[in-house]
Amino acid sequence: MPRWGTVPFENISNLAVHTWAVKLREKGLAHNTIKTIMKILTMMLADAADEGIIPVSPVRVRRRGRRRHHRKPEAIWASPLEVLRIALQAATLVGEWAAILIITAAYTGARWGELAGLQRTNIHLDDGFFVIDPDIGALQEVGSKLSLGQPKTAASARTVTLPPFLIDTWRYLLGLHDHPHIFVTAQHQLLRRSNFARRAMRPAADGNIHIDNPLIRVRPVKPGLVFHGLRHSQNTWLIADEIPEVARALRLGHKVSDKIREVYDHVAPEIEAKILTCLQKRWEDALAAQFPNGLVFTDENRLFALAS
Repeated sequence: MPRWGTVPFENISNLAVHTWAVKLREKGLAHNTIKTIMKILTMMLADAADEGIIPVSPVRVRRRGRRRHHRKPEAIWASPLEVLRIALQAATLVGEWAAILIITAAYTGARWGELAGLQRTNIHLDDGFFVIDPDIGALQEVGSKLSLGQPKTAASARTVTLPPFLIDTWRYLLGLHDHPHIFVTAQHQLLRRSNFARRAMRPAADGNIHIDNPLIRVRPVKPGLVFHGLRHSQNTWLIADEIPEVARALRLGHKVSDKIREVYDHVAPEIEAKILTCLQKRWEDALAAQFPNGLVFTDENRLFALAS
């Protein structure tokens, strides 16, 4: 709406659309985000052409000469120790809640919207899991408006188990505020992805050694890692721990056929227990590597001392 809402269909040109895409990229939007935006706009214009509102869609795929093959960049993921170090820096930058959010994303594989939209009513710490609701399980941000809606796909509505350390950490976080959502800012406001990326994720992962006299100095840990990369990290760890593909898919909210799910359900408890055991060990190993002489309580890491 901010860019095209008041523009008549006949005034939209192929050049204008692709120029807009370039400007979005210059603003720092991810390649996949721009790709999705362009796909939606293209579909809307194609529908307008089908309905006779315009003679033909003005948007064309840009190609020059021979068809170019673009190499898709590999997703950046982080080790448990790198995730811990990024979280510690995020705690220093904006507060413990940011660190817990980063740790949670890496150790559950949940998406940004699923965690930002998670409410107390769907958290069951005594039983060690949380539920992503099929109707209001994701926080969605359109323009400046935040609202609860359906998660990304039908398969995204799921139950996700928590390793023991994360159960303790969540109890601690929930005791710090009385907001209906577990993850909120220090001012108890709902999260906005761009704000979190700018204030916490980017500097905590990339460092800010290129900035003169920042308020808080942080070092590079995993340059280029985005929040979604924490989800890739979870999947990478599970592959290394030889967790079956179907178990990984169900945990991450990927689509699995009913027949495969039926077979998996017979072994699910054993596999689920293995997942949690492996994740707990990865956390403990990361703590031991970061604090070889034992934990010392500080403003930045007291939540990690609690979780240990």
